[in-house]
Amino acid sequence: MGEELYYHVDGNLVPASEATVSVDDRGFRYGDAAFETLRAYGGTVFAWDAHLERLERTCESLSLEHGLTAADLRSRIDETLAANGLADAYVRLSITRGVQPGKLTPQPDVEPTVVVYVKPLPRGGLAGEPVWDEPATVETVETRRVPDEAIPAAAKTHNYLNGILARAELGADVDEALMCDLEGHIAEGATSNLWFVRDGEIYTPTTDGPVLPGITRQIVLDLARDAGLTVHEGLYELVAVRDADEAFLTNRTWELRPVATLDGCEIGGGPVTERLSRRYDERVERTCYE
Repeated sequence: MGEELYYHVDGNLVPASEATVSVDDRGFRYGDAAFETLRAYGGTVFAWDAHLERLERTCESLSLEHGLTAADLRSRIDETLAANGLADAYVRLSITRGVQPGKLTPQPDVEPTVVVYVKPLPRGGLAGEPVWDEPATVETVETRRVPDEAIPAAAKTHNYLNGILARAELGADVDEALMCDLEGHIAEGATSNLWFVRDGEIYTPTTDGPVLPGITRQIVLDLARDAGLTVHEGLYELVAVRDADEAFLTNRTWELRPVATLDGCEIGGGPVTERLSRRYDERVERTCYE
């Protein structure tokens, strides 16, 4: 799409080149903000209720009482998609604590900054195509996942330093960094949840550790169990993934992306990954396109 996109900033649709927030905004100063990454398929925001629920949990973790209704937030997303003529799109919704006096302690009175930005994506579902060109190359990194006791793993905030440091370790052609917790157990990718398959059974790190409870992760869990597949959530060593029959990553944009290699060891997708990808596409098709 050649025309400039429109973003939604504090209740106004503005050209992307004019979309700005104050340098005194706490989202800029401290990463003091909550966000959600969503996908629109055929004009429908997929799994909106689940995203809204997680957004509210993040705001509770931040003690950020923004005072906005679900209907208000959704209308800003819908207006942004309509203004750009987009039915299939990446959508990011951010809520910061706004501008407050220049000190670290947050104040209870909040005038939040709310930003929605979008970009076009391919059609999803059964007639769609993935946003990625190839299965992912993955490397483990020295950067460890921040313990849940320090920063709640379930809080999806603008503070992405942990993931940035992990990605900064990667080689030029590597797609994702795989982080461990402080005890050396596999946790998650910088922006994705990890899965692997052995003897037809599925394994994924537990969210009892420092692992973001991804919306796509939960959908895949439900799809796998509905299909009668055995799913394990636990603590796993790196060798278990390297020796797996299949491995894949999930996030909202990638959906399910097979892991081609981990630290140079070939893994790849397979029948379980393909079956779950098909069921995911069927869910999107039924929910958003039919």
